[in-house]
Amino acid sequence: MIGKRQPASIGALTLALLSTLLLLVARPAQAQTETQLWDFCPDGGTCADGSQSYSSLATDGTNFYGTTFDGGLSFGTVFEVSPNSIGGWNENVIYTFTGGTDGAHPRSSPLIFDSLGNLYGTAQYGGPNQYGVVFELSPQGANWTETVLYSFAGGTDGYSPVSGLIMDPSGNLYGTTLFGGVSQNGTVFELSLSGGAWSKQTIYEPSTGTGYAGLTMDAKGSVYGATPLAVFELSPNGDGGFNSTVIHTFTGTPKDGMQAEGTPVLQGGKLYGTTEFGGVENLGTVYELSPVKNGKWTEKILHSFKGGVKDGDECYAGIVFDPAGNIYGTTISGGKFGVGGDGIVFELVAPVGTGSYKEKILWNFNGTDGTAPFGGLILDSAGNLYGTTQVGGTYGDGTVFEVAPSGTAATTTTTLTSSLNPSTPGEAVTFTAAVTPTPFDGETITFKHGSTVLGTGLLSGGSASYTTSTLPVGTTSVEAVYGGDGDFDASTSNVVKQVVDKAAD
Repeated sequence: MIGKRQPASIGALTLALLSTLLLLVARPAQAQTETQLWDFCPDGGTCADGSQSYSSLATDGTNFYGTTFDGGLSFGTVFEVSPNSIGGWNENVIYTFTGGTDGAHPRSSPLIFDSLGNLYGTAQYGGPNQYGVVFELSPQGANWTETVLYSFAGGTDGYSPVSGLIMDPSGNLYGTTLFGGVSQNGTVFELSLSGGAWSKQTIYEPSTGTGYAGLTMDAKGSVYGATPLAVFELSPNGDGGFNSTVIHTFTGTPKDGMQAEGTPVLQGGKLYGTTEFGGVENLGTVYELSPVKNGKWTEKILHSFKGGVKDGDECYAGIVFDPAGNIYGTTISGGKFGVGGDGIVFELVAPVGTGSYKEKILWNFNGTDGTAPFGGLILDSAGNLYGTTQVGGTYGDGTVFEVAPSGTAATTTTTLTSSLNPSTPGEAVTFTAAVTPTPFDGETITFKHGSTVLGTGLLSGGSASYTTSTLPVGTTSVEAVYGGDGDFDASTSNVVKQVVDKAAD
Protein backbone atom coordinates (compact mmCIF):
# COMPACT_ATOMS: atom_id res chain seq x y z
CA MET A 1 0.00 0.00 0.00
CA ILE A 2 1.22 3.52 -0.70
CA GLY A 3 2.02 5.49 2.42
CA LYS A 4 4.75 7.54 4.00
CA ARG A 5 8.33 6.76 3.06
CA GLN A 6 9.44 3.69 5.00
CA PRO A 7 12.71 1.81 5.39
CA ALA A 8 13.25 -0.56 2.49
CA SER A 9 13.04 -3.67 4.60
CA ILE A 10 10.78 -6.70 4.51
CA GLY A 11 7.98 -6.26 2.00
CA ALA A 12 9.14 -2.74 1.09
CA LEU A 13 7.27 -1.20 -1.79
CA THR A 14 9.22 -0.80 -4.96
CA LEU A 15 8.33 1.62 -7.69
CA ALA A 16 9.54 3.39 -10.71
CA LEU A 17 8.90 5.93 -13.41
CA LEU A 18 9.53 9.33 -14.91
CA SER A 19 7.58 12.35 -16.10
CA THR A 20 8.58 15.86 -17.20
CA LEU A 21 5.75 17.32 -19.20
CA LEU A 22 2.19 18.05 -18.22
CA LEU A 23 0.32 15.13 -19.70
CA LEU A 24 -2.83 13.52 -18.36
CA VAL A 25 -4.62 11.51 -21.01
CA ALA A 26 -7.83 9.80 -19.96
CA ARG A 27 -8.91 6.74 -21.93
CA PRO A 28 -12.47 5.51 -22.49
CA ALA A 29 -13.95 4.11 -19.29
CA GLN A 30 -14.34 0.42 -18.83
CA ALA A 31 -15.31 -0.78 -15.35
CA GLN A 32 -12.23 1.18 -14.40
CA THR A 33 -10.49 4.10 -16.09
CA GLU A 34 -6.88 4.16 -17.26
CA THR A 35 -4.80 7.33 -17.23
CA GLN A 36 -1.38 7.73 -18.76
CA LEU A 37 0.61 9.65 -16.19
CA TRP A 38 3.56 9.77 -18.53
CA ASP A 39 4.37 8.74 -22.11
CA PHE A 40 8.08 8.15 -22.62
CA CYS A 41 10.02 9.76 -25.47
CA PRO A 42 7.98 12.90 -26.20
CA ASP A 43 11.04 14.55 -27.77
CA GLY A 44 10.62 12.74 -31.07
CA GLY A 45 13.17 9.95 -30.77
CA THR A 46 16.03 11.06 -28.52
CA CYS A 47 14.18 9.74 -25.48
CA ALA A 48 16.14 11.84 -22.98
CA ASP A 49 13.47 10.96 -20.41
CA GLY A 50 13.97 7.23 -20.86
CA SER A 51 12.48 4.43 -22.90
CA GLN A 52 11.19 0.92 -22.17
CA SER A 53 10.44 0.44 -18.50
CA TYR A 54 10.41 -3.18 -17.40
CA SER A 55 10.12 -2.54 -13.68
CA SER A 56 7.38 -1.79 -11.20
CA LEU A 57 7.28 1.53 -9.37
CA ALA A 58 8.33 2.74 -5.94
CA THR A 59 6.70 5.60 -4.07
CA ASP A 60 7.39 8.05 -1.26
CA GLY A 61 3.66 8.51 -0.74
CA THR A 62 3.29 11.27 -3.32
CA ASN A 63 5.70 10.68 -6.18
CA PHE A 64 6.54 7.60 -8.23
CA TYR A 65 10.05 6.40 -9.04
CA GLY A 66 11.22 3.87 -11.59
CA THR A 67 13.82 2.81 -14.11
CA THR A 68 13.99 2.56 -17.89
CA PHE A 69 16.15 0.09 -19.76
CA ASP A 70 16.96 2.48 -22.62
CA GLY A 71 16.83 6.19 -23.33
CA GLY A 72 18.76 8.98 -21.69
CA LEU A 73 22.27 8.50 -23.12
CA SER A 74 21.06 5.16 -24.54
CA PHE A 75 21.91 3.34 -21.29
CA GLY A 76 18.72 3.90 -19.29
CA THR A 77 17.49 6.28 -16.62
CA VAL A 78 15.99 6.60 -13.16
CA PHE A 79 12.92 8.82 -13.18
CA GLU A 80 10.42 10.48 -10.90
CA VAL A 81 6.77 11.22 -11.80
CA SER A 82 5.15 13.90 -9.67
CA PRO A 83 1.65 15.43 -9.56
CA ASN A 84 1.54 19.07 -10.61
CA SER A 85 -0.71 21.95 -9.58
CA ILE A 86 -3.09 21.69 -12.54
CA GLY A 87 -4.11 18.06 -12.18
CA GLY A 88 -1.46 16.57 -14.44
CA TRP A 89 1.90 14.97 -13.87
CA ASN A 90 5.50 16.09 -14.41
CA GLU A 91 8.43 13.81 -15.10
CA ASN A 92 11.96 14.39 -13.90
CA VAL A 93 15.01 12.30 -14.74
CA ILE A 94 16.90 12.00 -11.47
CA TYR A 95 19.76 9.95 -12.93
CA THR A 96 21.00 9.14 -16.43
CA PHE A 97 23.35 6.16 -16.76
CA THR A 98 26.48 6.70 -18.84
CA GLY A 99 27.22 3.06 -19.58
CA GLY A 100 30.57 3.23 -17.82
CA THR A 101 31.51 2.43 -14.23
CA ASP A 102 28.17 3.83 -13.01
CA GLY A 103 26.13 1.08 -14.69
CA ALA A 104 23.89 0.59 -17.70
CA HIS A 105 20.45 -0.73 -18.59
CA PRO A 106 18.50 -1.40 -15.38
CA ARG A 107 15.99 -4.05 -16.36
CA SER A 108 13.40 -5.70 -14.08
CA SER A 109 14.81 -3.72 -11.17
CA PRO A 110 12.25 -1.90 -9.04
CA LEU A 111 13.75 0.62 -6.65
CA ILE A 112 13.54 0.51 -2.86
CA PHE A 113 13.83 3.26 -0.25
CA ASP A 114 15.70 3.26 3.03
CA SER A 115 14.57 5.27 6.06
CA LEU A 116 16.64 8.30 4.98
CA GLY A 117 15.05 8.52 1.53
CA ASN A 118 17.93 6.95 -0.41
CA LEU A 119 17.04 4.74 -3.37
CA TYR A 120 18.67 1.40 -4.18
CA GLY A 121 18.61 -0.64 -7.37
CA THR A 122 20.58 -2.70 -9.86
CA ALA A 123 21.77 -2.19 -13.44
CA GLN A 124 22.25 -5.24 -15.63
CA TYR A 125 25.41 -3.98 -17.33
CA GLY A 126 28.11 -1.40 -16.72
CA GLY A 127 30.66 -1.16 -13.94
CA PRO A 128 34.42 -1.57 -14.43
CA ASN A 129 33.90 -5.06 -15.85
CA GLN A 130 30.60 -4.37 -17.65
CA TYR A 131 28.96 -7.15 -15.60
CA GLY A 132 26.47 -4.96 -13.76
CA VAL A 133 26.28 -2.97 -10.53
CA VAL A 134 24.29 -2.36 -7.35
CA PHE A 135 23.76 1.38 -6.93
CA GLU A 136 22.45 3.91 -4.42
CA LEU A 137 20.90 7.28 -5.26
CA SER A 138 20.99 9.88 -2.49
CA PRO A 139 18.99 13.13 -2.56
CA GLN A 140 21.18 16.24 -2.42
CA GLY A 141 18.81 19.19 -2.41
CA ALA A 142 17.06 19.18 -5.77
CA ASN A 143 19.56 16.68 -7.23
CA TRP A 144 20.48 13.05 -6.69
CA THR A 145 23.98 11.59 -6.39
CA GLU A 146 24.78 8.04 -7.49
CA THR A 147 27.14 5.73 -5.60
CA VAL A 148 28.07 2.29 -6.92
CA LEU A 149 27.93 -0.05 -3.93
CA TYR A 150 29.17 -3.13 -5.77
CA SER A 151 30.44 -3.98 -9.25
CA PHE A 152 30.18 -7.61 -10.33
CA ALA A 153 33.29 -9.32 -11.63
CA GLY A 154 31.68 -12.07 -13.67
CA GLY A 155 32.63 -15.73 -13.49
CA THR A 156 32.08 -17.24 -10.06
CA ASP A 157 31.21 -13.80 -8.66
CA GLY A 158 28.07 -13.61 -10.79
CA TYR A 159 26.90 -11.07 -13.34
CA SER A 160 23.83 -9.42 -14.86
CA PRO A 161 21.76 -8.41 -11.81
CA VAL A 162 18.34 -8.02 -13.45
CA SER A 163 15.93 -8.10 -10.51
CA GLY A 164 15.57 -5.63 -7.67
CA LEU A 165 16.82 -5.67 -4.10
CA ILE A 166 15.39 -6.24 -0.64
CA MET A 167 16.83 -4.92 2.61
CA ASP A 168 16.71 -6.56 6.03
CA PRO A 169 16.27 -4.63 9.31
CA SER A 170 20.07 -4.44 9.70
CA GLY A 171 20.46 -2.74 6.32
CA ASN A 172 21.90 -5.73 4.45
CA LEU A 173 20.88 -5.94 0.78
CA TYR A 174 19.87 -9.11 -1.08
CA GLY A 175 19.46 -9.73 -4.79
CA THR A 176 20.12 -12.09 -7.66
CA THR A 177 22.30 -12.30 -10.76
CA LEU A 178 21.06 -13.88 -13.94
CA PHE A 179 24.38 -15.55 -14.73
CA GLY A 180 27.64 -16.58 -13.10
CA GLY A 181 28.51 -18.47 -9.97
CA VAL A 182 30.33 -21.78 -9.78
CA SER A 183 27.76 -23.48 -12.01
CA GLN A 184 27.18 -20.34 -14.15
CA ASN A 185 23.42 -20.64 -13.51
CA GLY A 186 23.18 -17.38 -11.55
CA THR A 187 23.46 -16.49 -7.89
CA VAL A 188 21.62 -15.12 -4.87
CA PHE A 189 23.84 -12.63 -3.05
CA GLU A 190 24.00 -10.59 0.16
CA LEU A 191 25.71 -7.19 0.48
CA SER A 192 26.76 -6.07 3.96
CA LEU A 193 28.14 -2.69 5.04
CA SER A 194 31.13 -2.78 7.39
CA GLY A 195 33.69 -0.07 8.04
CA GLY A 196 32.22 2.13 5.31
CA ALA A 197 32.64 -0.53 2.61
CA TRP A 198 30.21 -3.04 1.15
CA SER A 199 31.19 -6.70 0.91
CA LYS A 200 29.39 -9.42 -1.00
CA GLN A 201 28.81 -13.09 -0.35
CA THR A 202 26.98 -15.60 -2.52
CA ILE A 203 24.39 -17.30 -0.35
CA TYR A 204 22.78 -19.63 -2.92
CA GLU A 205 23.22 -20.92 -6.44
CA PRO A 206 19.97 -22.48 -7.73
CA SER A 207 20.63 -25.53 -9.86
CA THR A 208 17.76 -24.48 -12.13
CA GLY A 209 19.06 -20.92 -12.69
CA THR A 210 17.72 -17.68 -11.30
CA GLY A 211 15.62 -15.92 -13.96
CA TYR A 212 14.10 -12.46 -13.50
CA ALA A 213 12.18 -12.94 -10.25
CA GLY A 214 13.25 -10.96 -7.21
CA LEU A 215 13.34 -11.96 -3.55
CA THR A 216 11.11 -11.55 -0.52
CA MET A 217 11.81 -12.03 3.20
CA ASP A 218 9.72 -13.08 6.20
CA ALA A 219 9.86 -11.79 9.78
CA LYS A 220 12.31 -14.53 10.76
CA GLY A 221 14.82 -13.48 8.11
CA SER A 222 14.15 -16.35 5.70
CA VAL A 223 14.54 -15.36 2.06
CA TYR A 224 12.22 -16.70 -0.66
CA GLY A 225 12.67 -16.61 -4.40
CA ALA A 226 11.63 -18.26 -7.64
CA THR A 227 13.55 -19.66 -10.55
CA PRO A 228 11.92 -20.51 -13.89
CA LEU A 229 11.50 -24.08 -12.62
CA ALA A 230 11.20 -23.93 -8.83
CA VAL A 231 10.52 -21.91 -5.66
CA PHE A 232 13.16 -21.90 -2.90
CA GLU A 233 13.59 -20.88 0.73
CA LEU A 234 16.85 -19.76 2.36
CA SER A 235 16.76 -20.02 6.16
CA PRO A 236 19.42 -18.38 8.37
CA ASN A 237 21.73 -21.06 9.79
CA GLY A 238 22.87 -18.99 12.79
CA ASP A 239 26.43 -18.74 11.49
CA GLY A 240 26.02 -15.94 8.96
CA GLY A 241 24.91 -18.25 6.18
CA PHE A 242 21.71 -19.84 4.91
CA ASN A 243 20.30 -23.33 4.48
CA SER A 244 18.54 -23.81 1.15
CA THR A 245 15.36 -25.78 0.48
CA VAL A 246 13.44 -26.18 -2.76
CA ILE A 247 9.84 -25.91 -1.58
CA HIS A 248 8.18 -26.46 -4.95
CA THR A 249 9.22 -27.72 -8.36
CA PHE A 250 6.98 -26.71 -11.26
CA THR A 251 5.73 -29.49 -13.51
CA GLY A 252 4.11 -27.39 -16.22
CA THR A 253 0.92 -27.72 -18.19
CA PRO A 254 -1.83 -28.69 -17.62
CA LYS A 255 -1.84 -28.89 -13.80
CA ASP A 256 1.00 -26.58 -12.83
CA GLY A 257 2.81 -23.47 -13.94
CA MET A 258 6.21 -23.08 -15.57
CA GLN A 259 8.73 -20.26 -16.07
CA ALA A 260 8.22 -18.24 -12.89
CA GLU A 261 9.52 -14.71 -13.53
CA GLY A 262 7.40 -12.78 -10.99
CA THR A 263 8.72 -12.04 -7.50
CA PRO A 264 6.93 -14.18 -4.86
CA VAL A 265 4.75 -12.40 -2.28
CA LEU A 266 4.17 -13.44 1.35
CA GLN A 267 0.61 -13.04 2.63
CA GLY A 268 -0.91 -14.62 5.72
CA GLY A 269 1.91 -17.16 6.06
CA LYS A 270 1.48 -18.33 2.47
CA LEU A 271 3.57 -17.63 -0.60
CA TYR A 272 1.98 -16.40 -3.82
CA GLY A 273 3.45 -15.99 -7.27
CA THR A 274 2.97 -16.18 -11.02
CA THR A 275 4.29 -18.15 -13.94
CA GLU A 276 4.65 -16.99 -17.51
CA PHE A 277 3.64 -20.37 -18.94
CA GLY A 278 1.99 -23.59 -17.79
CA GLY A 279 -1.55 -24.05 -16.60
CA VAL A 280 -4.48 -25.52 -18.51
CA GLU A 281 -3.73 -23.55 -21.70
CA ASN A 282 0.04 -23.21 -21.15
CA LEU A 283 -0.47 -19.42 -20.95
CA GLY A 284 0.53 -18.83 -17.33
CA THR A 285 -0.81 -19.17 -13.80
CA VAL A 286 -1.21 -17.55 -10.40
CA TYR A 287 -0.20 -20.01 -7.68
CA GLU A 288 -0.41 -20.30 -3.90
CA LEU A 289 2.04 -22.26 -1.72
CA SER A 290 0.93 -23.20 1.81
CA PRO A 291 3.25 -24.62 4.48
CA VAL A 292 2.28 -28.01 5.89
CA LYS A 293 4.06 -30.42 8.22
CA ASN A 294 7.80 -31.10 8.38
CA GLY A 295 8.81 -28.11 6.29
CA LYS A 296 6.75 -29.24 3.30
CA TRP A 297 4.62 -26.94 1.17
CA THR A 298 1.57 -27.70 -0.93
CA GLU A 299 0.58 -25.84 -4.10
CA LYS A 300 -2.78 -24.65 -5.42
CA ILE A 301 -3.33 -23.02 -8.78
CA LEU A 302 -5.61 -20.01 -8.22
CA HIS A 303 -5.96 -19.10 -11.90
CA SER A 304 -4.88 -20.45 -15.28
CA PHE A 305 -4.85 -17.80 -17.99
CA LYS A 306 -6.85 -18.55 -21.13
CA GLY A 307 -5.46 -15.91 -23.48
CA GLY A 308 -7.18 -14.59 -26.57
CA VAL A 309 -9.95 -12.01 -26.22
CA LYS A 310 -11.25 -13.65 -23.05
CA ASP A 311 -8.20 -13.30 -20.83
CA GLY A 312 -4.57 -12.32 -20.63
CA ASP A 313 -1.59 -14.57 -21.15
CA GLU A 314 2.04 -14.64 -20.02
CA CYS A 315 1.91 -13.37 -16.46
CA TYR A 316 5.45 -12.05 -16.16
CA ALA A 317 5.25 -9.82 -13.09
CA GLY A 318 4.35 -10.57 -9.49
CA ILE A 319 1.09 -9.69 -7.78
CA VAL A 320 -0.16 -7.36 -5.05
CA PHE A 321 -2.93 -7.80 -2.43
CA ASP A 322 -5.51 -5.35 -1.17
CA PRO A 323 -6.70 -5.42 2.48
CA ALA A 324 -9.66 -7.62 1.54
CA GLY A 325 -7.37 -10.31 0.11
CA ASN A 326 -8.07 -9.60 -3.56
CA ILE A 327 -5.12 -10.11 -5.91
CA TYR A 328 -4.03 -7.74 -8.69
CA GLY A 329 -1.55 -8.23 -11.49
CA THR A 330 -0.72 -7.83 -15.17
CA THR A 331 -0.08 -10.01 -18.20
CA ILE A 332 2.20 -8.89 -21.03
CA SER A 333 -0.14 -10.07 -23.80
CA GLY A 334 -3.70 -11.22 -24.34
CA GLY A 335 -6.80 -9.12 -23.95
CA LYS A 336 -9.48 -8.07 -26.34
CA PHE A 337 -7.61 -5.55 -28.50
CA GLY A 338 -5.43 -6.43 -31.46
CA VAL A 339 -3.84 -9.63 -32.70
CA GLY A 340 -2.37 -11.33 -29.67
CA GLY A 341 -3.49 -8.49 -27.41
CA ASP A 342 -1.41 -5.81 -25.69
CA GLY A 343 -1.82 -7.14 -22.15
CA ILE A 344 -4.26 -6.67 -19.30
CA VAL A 345 -4.63 -5.58 -15.69
CA PHE A 346 -6.55 -8.25 -13.78
CA GLU A 347 -8.08 -8.80 -10.37
CA LEU A 348 -8.63 -12.16 -8.70
CA VAL A 349 -11.54 -11.60 -6.34
CA ALA A 350 -10.97 -13.35 -3.02
CA PRO A 351 -13.33 -16.26 -2.32
CA VAL A 352 -15.95 -16.23 0.39
CA GLY A 353 -15.69 -19.29 2.61
CA THR A 354 -14.59 -22.32 0.61
CA GLY A 355 -15.12 -20.75 -2.82
CA SER A 356 -12.45 -20.06 -5.40
CA TYR A 357 -10.89 -16.89 -6.77
CA LYS A 358 -12.79 -15.30 -9.65
CA GLU A 359 -10.99 -13.23 -12.27
CA LYS A 360 -12.06 -9.77 -13.41
CA ILE A 361 -10.37 -7.98 -16.29
CA LEU A 362 -9.87 -4.43 -15.05
CA TRP A 363 -8.17 -3.04 -18.14
CA ASN A 364 -7.34 -4.19 -21.67
CA PHE A 365 -4.39 -2.31 -23.15
CA ASN A 366 -4.84 -1.31 -26.79
CA GLY A 367 -1.37 -0.15 -27.79
CA THR A 368 -2.03 3.58 -27.79
CA ASP A 369 -2.41 3.46 -23.99
CA GLY A 370 0.47 1.02 -23.51
CA THR A 371 1.64 -2.45 -24.47
CA ALA A 372 3.34 -5.21 -22.48
CA PRO A 373 3.23 -4.31 -18.75
CA PHE A 374 6.27 -6.33 -17.66
CA GLY A 375 6.41 -4.69 -14.24
CA GLY A 376 4.12 -5.39 -11.33
CA LEU A 377 1.57 -3.06 -9.77
CA ILE A 378 1.44 -0.99 -6.62
CA LEU A 379 -1.81 -0.11 -4.88
CA ASP A 380 -2.86 2.96 -2.91
CA SER A 381 -5.44 3.22 -0.14
CA ALA A 382 -8.14 4.38 -2.57
CA GLY A 383 -7.77 1.25 -4.68
CA ASN A 384 -5.86 2.91 -7.53
CA LEU A 385 -3.27 0.75 -9.29
CA TYR A 386 -0.02 2.08 -10.77
CA GLY A 387 2.45 0.49 -13.15
CA THR A 388 4.47 0.78 -16.36
CA THR A 389 4.37 -0.63 -19.86
CA GLN A 390 7.51 -1.55 -21.75
CA VAL A 391 6.33 -0.16 -25.12
CA GLY A 392 3.21 1.42 -26.59
CA GLY A 393 1.68 4.69 -25.58
CA THR A 394 1.60 7.94 -27.52
CA TYR A 395 5.20 7.67 -28.74
CA GLY A 396 5.63 3.90 -28.67
CA ASP A 397 8.32 3.81 -25.97
CA GLY A 398 6.22 2.88 -22.95
CA THR A 399 4.09 4.54 -20.31
CA VAL A 400 3.51 5.11 -16.64
CA PHE A 401 -0.17 4.42 -15.99
CA GLU A 402 -2.88 4.47 -13.36
CA VAL A 403 -5.96 2.25 -13.35
CA ALA A 404 -8.61 3.76 -11.11
CA PRO A 405 -11.82 2.08 -9.85
CA SER A 406 -13.81 5.14 -10.86
CA GLY A 407 -16.45 3.43 -12.94
CA THR A 408 -19.01 0.73 -12.25
CA ALA A 409 -19.62 -2.32 -14.34
CA ALA A 410 -22.78 -2.29 -16.43
CA THR A 411 -25.68 -4.34 -15.06
CA THR A 412 -26.60 -7.14 -17.46
CA THR A 413 -29.68 -9.21 -18.11
CA THR A 414 -29.45 -12.73 -19.52
CA THR A 415 -32.49 -14.23 -21.21
CA LEU A 416 -32.74 -17.93 -22.09
CA THR A 417 -34.98 -19.58 -24.68
CA SER A 418 -35.11 -23.06 -26.17
CA SER A 419 -36.25 -24.55 -29.45
CA LEU A 420 -38.45 -27.68 -29.74
CA ASN A 421 -40.06 -27.49 -26.36
CA PRO A 422 -41.44 -30.06 -25.84
CA SER A 423 -39.13 -32.44 -27.67
CA THR A 424 -38.77 -36.20 -27.98
CA PRO A 425 -35.88 -38.44 -26.85
CA GLY A 426 -32.82 -38.06 -29.09
CA GLU A 427 -34.14 -34.91 -30.72
CA ALA A 428 -31.75 -31.96 -30.81
CA VAL A 429 -32.71 -29.06 -28.58
CA THR A 430 -30.98 -25.69 -28.88
CA PHE A 431 -30.76 -23.31 -25.92
CA THR A 432 -29.99 -19.68 -26.77
CA ALA A 433 -28.87 -17.10 -24.21
CA ALA A 434 -28.99 -13.38 -25.01
CA VAL A 435 -27.08 -10.89 -22.84
CA THR A 436 -27.90 -7.18 -22.76
CA PRO A 437 -26.17 -4.79 -22.96
CA THR A 438 -23.87 -6.63 -25.35
CA PRO A 439 -20.54 -7.85 -23.90
CA PHE A 440 -17.48 -8.43 -26.05
CA ASP A 441 -17.57 -11.42 -28.43
CA GLY A 442 -15.86 -14.59 -27.26
CA GLU A 443 -16.93 -14.54 -23.62
CA THR A 444 -18.38 -17.75 -22.21
CA ILE A 445 -21.98 -18.57 -21.35
CA THR A 446 -22.48 -21.63 -19.13
CA PHE A 447 -25.68 -23.66 -19.49
CA LYS A 448 -26.58 -25.46 -16.25
CA HIS A 449 -29.12 -27.79 -14.68
CA GLY A 450 -28.80 -26.98 -10.98
CA SER A 451 -25.11 -27.40 -10.17
CA THR A 452 -24.52 -29.61 -13.22
CA VAL A 453 -22.89 -27.95 -16.23
CA LEU A 454 -24.60 -29.12 -19.41
CA GLY A 455 -22.36 -27.23 -21.79
CA THR A 456 -20.97 -23.84 -22.78
CA GLY A 457 -21.20 -21.42 -25.68
CA LEU A 458 -19.26 -18.34 -26.78
CA LEU A 459 -20.96 -14.97 -27.11
CA SER A 460 -21.26 -13.51 -30.59
CA GLY A 461 -23.25 -10.35 -31.06
CA GLY A 462 -24.66 -10.70 -27.57
CA SER A 463 -25.93 -14.30 -27.79
CA ALA A 464 -24.59 -17.83 -27.38
CA SER A 465 -26.13 -21.24 -28.05
CA TYR A 466 -25.79 -24.79 -26.83
CA THR A 467 -27.35 -27.79 -28.56
CA THR A 468 -27.95 -31.21 -27.02
CA SER A 469 -29.83 -34.38 -27.90
CA THR A 470 -29.18 -36.23 -24.63
CA LEU A 471 -31.71 -34.73 -22.25
CA PRO A 472 -33.60 -37.36 -20.24
CA VAL A 473 -37.32 -38.01 -20.53
CA GLY A 474 -39.23 -35.65 -18.27
CA THR A 475 -38.65 -32.03 -17.35
CA THR A 476 -35.17 -30.54 -17.05
CA SER A 477 -34.75 -27.06 -15.59
CA VAL A 478 -32.02 -25.17 -17.48
CA GLU A 479 -30.51 -21.74 -16.87
CA ALA A 480 -27.70 -19.78 -18.50
CA VAL A 481 -24.97 -17.99 -16.54
CA TYR A 482 -22.91 -15.07 -17.83
CA GLY A 483 -19.81 -14.72 -15.65
CA GLY A 484 -19.17 -11.01 -16.23
CA ASP A 485 -15.91 -9.17 -16.77
CA GLY A 486 -14.40 -5.80 -15.96
CA ASP A 487 -17.02 -4.03 -18.07
CA PHE A 488 -20.19 -6.00 -17.35
CA ASP A 489 -21.65 -7.56 -14.23
CA ALA A 490 -22.47 -11.26 -14.10
CA SER A 491 -26.09 -12.35 -14.50
CA THR A 492 -28.14 -15.54 -14.44
CA SER A 493 -31.04 -16.11 -16.80
CA ASN A 494 -34.60 -17.16 -16.26
CA VAL A 495 -35.17 -20.90 -15.82
CA VAL A 496 -36.42 -22.78 -18.89
CA LYS A 497 -38.27 -26.01 -18.15
CA GLN A 498 -37.41 -28.21 -21.09
CA VAL A 499 -39.90 -31.07 -21.51
CA VAL A 500 -38.87 -34.31 -23.22
CA ASP A 501 -41.92 -36.50 -23.95
CA LYS A 502 -41.73 -40.23 -24.40
CA ALA A 503 -41.56 -41.28 -28.02
CA ALA A 504 -44.84 -42.41 -29.50
CA ASP A 505 -45.34 -46.19 -29.62
